[in-house]
Amino acid sequence: MAYPDDRKYTKDHEWVRISGDMAEVGITDFAQQQLGDVVYMELPDVGATLTAGQSFGSIESVKAVSELFAPVSGEVVEVNAPLKDHPEAVNKSPHDAWMLKVRISNPGDAAGLLDSAQYQGLLG
Repeated sequence: MAYPDDRKYTKDHEWVRISGDMAEVGITDFAQQQLGDVVYMELPDVGATLTAGQSFGSIESVKAVSELFAPVSGEVVEVNAPLKDHPEAVNKSPHDAWMLKVRISNPGDAAGLLDSAQYQGLLG
């Protein structure tokens, strides 16, 4: 699996695609493979404030429940509502199935994230 170059990655296996002061957040293909079949997601409400590195929700599969961690700080401006009814979309196309859109409050947060090559190196 190639990891798209148009986004940054966390060591916790989230991806973030930044455009101006907006960011889309999702989980990586590696994360969905580790989880197995995703059956439920708990995501924050629009208006919630995220802090980089802090938990913003959880994702549940038939095997485990995992916390989701914010790659950047900011305000949630949109939640991908169809994922609540169809969380399995994360398994089918994890790099297309964004979970949140965030208005970034600290652009410097992205500096600590991994690029595609660094992320793939982390996976070995």
